[in-house]
Amino acid sequence: MKTRTSSREKLEKEQEPKIVDIPPKMVKRLGTGKMLIPRPLDVDALIRKVEKGRLVIQNRIRERLAKDFGVDVTCPITSGIFIRIAAEAAEEDLRAGRKEITPYWRVIKSDGGLNPKFPGGVEAQAVHLREEGHTILKGEGKKPPRVKDFEKYLQKL
Repeated sequence: MKTRTSSREKLEKEQEPKIVDIPPKMVKRLGTGKMLIPRPLDVDALIRKVEKGRLVIQNRIRERLAKDFGVDVTCPITSGIFIRIAAEAAEEDLRAGRKEITPYWRVIKSDGGLNPKFPGGVEAQAVHLREEGHTILKGEGKKPPRVKDFEKYLQKL
């Protein structure tokens, strides 16, 4: 019986970044040109650069990767998946007793919203962010809670 692949194994899977033409289905949203399919470790490395008390939006991670690889855009789908894998690997590391983990809770949505797909959902992310001094505003309707005045805390990557 095959055991489930850990998020740490997914994060560290040997693979190379790929540069492809932006697929026709994505042209309307992303335009034409070249698109990066990053490695999970590239995404994790950028999240690790975000300092305590600071924040980063997912779009900035993608923009930084695109710039680093000299392409027009970074795939939003794989980037989102890899941010989640980095978060899950960080929680595995914490359970394994590691002290230095990827501060995934500092990654927010472009409107300051928290990520319900992170381990523990928006509640756990809010706890981490409050510990770092942020004020969390309640969600409205289907919108998740968000960080108050998040723009003030954005870190340049």
